[in-house]
Amino acid sequence: MSRSFTFRLVRRLTTATDSTAKPLTVSSVKNRLKKTYDPDQALKIYSSFTAAANISYDNPVSARYAQESTVRRLSKSHRLSDIETFLESHKSLPQITQEPFLSSLIRSYGIAGMFENAFKTYQQMTDLGSPRSAISLNALLKACLHSKLFDRVPGYFDEFPSKFGFLPDKFSYGILIKSYCEMGSPERAMSKLNEMEEKGIEINAVTFSPILQALYKQGKGDEAEKFWDVMVTKKRCLPDVGSYNVRLMHIQDGDPDAVKGFIEEMSEAGIKPDTVSYNYLITCYLRNGMMDEAKKVYDDLKEKGCHPNMATFRTLIFNLCKHERYVMGYKVFKKSAKVYKIPDFNTLKYLAEGLVKNGHTEEVKDMIRIINKRYPLNMLKAWGKLAVDLGLVIGDTEKTGVGELDKGVHSDETEKASIT
Repeated sequence: MSRSFTFRLVRRLTTATDSTAKPLTVSSVKNRLKKTYDPDQALKIYSSFTAAANISYDNPVSARYAQESTVRRLSKSHRLSDIETFLESHKSLPQITQEPFLSSLIRSYGIAGMFENAFKTYQQMTDLGSPRSAISLNALLKACLHSKLFDRVPGYFDEFPSKFGFLPDKFSYGILIKSYCEMGSPERAMSKLNEMEEKGIEINAVTFSPILQALYKQGKGDEAEKFWDVMVTKKRCLPDVGSYNVRLMHIQDGDPDAVKGFIEEMSEAGIKPDTVSYNYLITCYLRNGMMDEAKKVYDDLKEKGCHPNMATFRTLIFNLCKHERYVMGYKVFKKSAKVYKIPDFNTLKYLAEGLVKNGHTEEVKDMIRIINKRYPLNMLKAWGKLAVDLGLVIGDTEKTGVGELDKGVHSDETEKASIT
């Protein structure tokens, strides 16, 4: 398949062609892909990006981001055959002989849960003229993780380096350790840490954090803390925000002061808490009925250099609904729409039902209008059924299809919406 075939595919899948579109910059492509849930629009953006003087392939990181974002959009719409056509078309490009480029295809297949395609691509590397090293092995092992095929990782880890004459690197070991932890075997993962130590391979927070999480998950909190002490205090492995967040995750059901203390400990250690860290504090406050305290953490995110993510909005909306503060929950929804972090359907269904029950039908119609503009038609069936179940009559202007991603969403009301 040729590169021109890819663009014919894009034209076939998109609803319209913008012949006047200007070449996209890397930052604008990332921004536009973040803002679209429609796979046809994502394909169109990707096409414009790759057509602009081969810019994406000159910037591998950006190319990977654009490619994986497009695959995610297609995957969420269950368009697996289109993913296969899209990715297979890349194999005729001259860059296919470059291992990082080919590895991005393996990784993308993994993201879509299409492991057999990922494995087939790895097997084709010799025929495609690409060398093999830890780079492509890691892409294959990551595809196993994405596809929940954790038991295959140890076999491939042992087989392919010896077969093709290269050594696994620290990332290979990290994926292997993660797979053992996902299989509920943190002890086997620890043995691989010892192996890394014996071979002089760097152990970092990303490597040991899955073991910490697995121990907590098995209810072995004391062992997890002892393991932390060994890795951080005795072996001097520097923790990162992710490893601290693992600890926060497993105390968020308890005392808010303990969670707050962990966050302060992070800051004192020179590690900047991120949105996930503050999400755990928000959750802890909410589970302890401390709505005002949770609201303050949310309100202060910006000044701490963080931004709410989808989990932040989901947690807030769900708990506001539990406390029957539906109008406030609607305002949080508007905020989530503004930054393209709309929570899941079930959370918003809870909100919509509460709003209608309390006479706020116009707010629910506004929610449906925004959802209709963000998502492709094949993802809107549940919303159509909900509107019927709630007895809502939706006008034609509120049934606007996809493609108008910004129009009508950034109204003054939305800009000013906050949890107040």
